[in-house]
Amino acid sequence: MLLICVIGTSAPAVRAQRVIEYVAGMGTRDPDNPDIWILYQNVKAMHDGMTLYTDSASFDTKNNIFVAHRNVKMVITDTTTLYGKTAIYDGTTRIADVWGDTVKLIDGKTILKTDLLSYDRNTSTASYFHWGHTVHDSAVMDSQKGYYHSDTRDIYLFDDVVLQDSNSYLETDTLLYNTKTCLAVFISPTYIYSDSSTVYSEDGTYNTDSHEACSYKGTRLTNREKWLTADTLFFNDNKEYGEAFGNVVIVDTLNDVMCYGNVGVTDQQNHYSFVTDSALIVYVDKGDSVFMHADTIYAYNNDDKEFDAAKAYRNVRVYRSDAQAVCDSLYYSAQDSSLTMYYNPVVWYEDYQCTADTIHCIYDSNGVRLIYLKNNIFAIEKVDSLKFNQIKGRNSIVYCHKSEPLYADILGSARMIYYVVDDDVPVGDGTVRKELIGVNAGVGSDMRIYFKDRKPRRFVTLGSPDMKMYPLDKLPNDEKFLPGYSWLIDRRPKSPVEVFLKMVTK
Repeated sequence: MLLICVIGTSAPAVRAQRVIEYVAGMGTRDPDNPDIWILYQNVKAMHDGMTLYTDSASFDTKNNIFVAHRNVKMVITDTTTLYGKTAIYDGTTRIADVWGDTVKLIDGKTILKTDLLSYDRNTSTASYFHWGHTVHDSAVMDSQKGYYHSDTRDIYLFDDVVLQDSNSYLETDTLLYNTKTCLAVFISPTYIYSDSSTVYSEDGTYNTDSHEACSYKGTRLTNREKWLTADTLFFNDNKEYGEAFGNVVIVDTLNDVMCYGNVGVTDQQNHYSFVTDSALIVYVDKGDSVFMHADTIYAYNNDDKEFDAAKAYRNVRVYRSDAQAVCDSLYYSAQDSSLTMYYNPVVWYEDYQCTADTIHCIYDSNGVRLIYLKNNIFAIEKVDSLKFNQIKGRNSIVYCHKSEPLYADILGSARMIYYVVDDDVPVGDGTVRKELIGVNAGVGSDMRIYFKDRKPRRFVTLGSPDMKMYPLDKLPNDEKFLPGYSWLIDRRPKSPVEVFLKMVTK
């Protein structure tokens, strides 16, 4: 027998349809409560555009409450369907509570599973409070509590939240995810894990479609032996491309290198990274820290993502406790183990200053092996405030062992002014002292200089040398300084902080 029933009321309708309609193969009144109908066989209930199917049900006509048992299916909209074992639907509040071993809400491509779910048709909101599992395309979400808004496609997840996609695994306590935009928004401590990196953030977003992560607070990116912190980070794991802004710090623990700046960019598919805006690199060389600043500092990797080269561009300044340098640009090749300084480079160590158009250093496993000074080389040593040892020429090669100079060849147009010191002048108390005794000045086509303890000890002039030894007071004034002499002490960094000073090149 087909039972069709519409229970009416004379009261004004609060909503479009106040009372639940139903269809059932069989039905009878509850003997203990005549307001309740017991329904069997192909039960179907309709209310305000919603259709519910179930094996059996009870309907409280007085309170307008429909209780469905076994194989519950609620078609809420054309795209939204809810499945469960048992459901209670309140026609007055338009709220359905559904439970069972697996309660399933399907909304388009989104599938939400839990064991107890409440659906509010007034706000199109599904909520659960005892673990939920949501799948949308490749995105998989789990949390203890959650709210899903089928009209906006927003999912709010709380407590022990996990979001997974094909690339990454995200953990947090609070998350908003939109299935239309594939964008996850988090405002609590969050970890995003991938095969190549880990991102930590306390405020940011992650897109499961583009695999782009953005962080605005507490940012830290870890990649094997390297880590990065910044005020703001944008990182795309698919493209291996990232941008960092504000207080950028990059640390390479394997190579003991630290990099600082206010803007950082990495593009691993194109094999380069750079920092700019107060860029600074600090690395350890033989137990001593080296500080290098430039307007922009680049690092390049090979196809195996191994460090290949570095370039510092514009206003390069370098400080180390025993040596300092400035130049316009600098290039380091790991493949060739070489470093080149371009455009007005100046190098200082102790009381020495060296300049050339280009300075090129070649390294081996023991340190610096060769130094090429190309074009207009000029070496100066300060003797006192008025006297300076000077050597100049066209080119020069300095031969080193373990970064210590052994000898240097001045090749072409060699000229020299060098003050001679007697190291063993007797003093009345039996001791000796150093004393200037004269000045060597002259020219030669080439010259060789031998070093001991990093200081010149012997000179050999080749190719028609014309050298003279002057008493200190007999050196002509026009020969006290070689052409091109320039003592550039005001450009010398005197501390790590001074690598940031901007100097005007005259």
